[in-house]
Amino acid sequence: MEDIQISVVVPTYKRPVLLKACLKSVVNQTLEKHQFEIIIVSDGPDEESEKVVVQELKEGAPAIRFLSLPNKSGPAAARNLGWKSASGTIIAFTDDDCLPDKNWLKNIVSRYNGQKEIAFTGRVIVPVSKQPTDFELNTKGLETGEFVTANCAVTKATLQTVGGFDEAFKAAWREDSDLHFKLIEWGIAIEKLDEAIVVHPVRKAPWAISLREQKKTQFNALLYKKHPSLYRQRIKSSPSWNYYFIILFFVVLLLGSLLEISWLMSIGLSGWFLLSTAFAFKRLRVSRKTVSHIFEMIVTSIIIPFLSVYWTLRGAVKYRVLFF
Repeated sequence: MEDIQISVVVPTYKRPVLLKACLKSVVNQTLEKHQFEIIIVSDGPDEESEKVVVQELKEGAPAIRFLSLPNKSGPAAARNLGWKSASGTIIAFTDDDCLPDKNWLKNIVSRYNGQKEIAFTGRVIVPVSKQPTDFELNTKGLETGEFVTANCAVTKATLQTVGGFDEAFKAAWREDSDLHFKLIEWGIAIEKLDEAIVVHPVRKAPWAISLREQKKTQFNALLYKKHPSLYRQRIKSSPSWNYYFIILFFVVLLLGSLLEISWLMSIGLSGWFLLSTAFAFKRLRVSRKTVSHIFEMIVTSIIIPFLSVYWTLRGAVKYRVLFF
């Protein structure tokens, strides 16, 4: 194992079709096979993913290991198990729904000059349809992310210094930003590596997926608690006040209805309707205009402010931080 320069860590959980495509892309790297290893880490018991790895080994793939967490603990915990078990000096991270370019690892290794502590952030390409959905556009935001685990590489020594990923981030949300901010706070160099490319296809999403996604916003509070200044500088400069005003006007509408005060009802209804309509229009302005998608945007735009604020405040309470 002494020849291994770079270890690829891929967290997964019961997505064998996606994992198989990702694994094929990593296996077919142009970097010499003896120079890298692949570590697939399942976020809990997962026979389907293990079968994918076993099949690749039967087909003569390079060094691949399958590891599994005893219980579902999130991608941050899976990645920690992966890099701590790795033999390479450099740890490259990608996700099971990604397709690394064939020269991905070669370009990372070529840029590395033996530094003990350094990180690289590669280029992510998200192909979308000519008339993208709101979900496609949200996923496409990965292309402009400063540091995402879909495509980054960090020396093992660096991960040991900063403590790896914070396993308190139980979902695939903000754990990469937390690592990014720790690298900045520790003064560790982060080099942009545009030639190291990973393609991130947009997976098929169920109707109203944006409602389910709101649960992740609770982890914004944790990231803010740990890195308040960097959060405001790099993530969101101010709270989503429009959501709070939408809710405020809705409460005014309810009060006016309960108290049978017509002018109060009118103020509440007008404010809620105008702000909700503006929110829906903003999402639709750049996304698909089919009847189904328009209806989805209208319905979810009415509900999202309430869910987002709920999960935001729940995160603030859970992590004991003043965060809106």
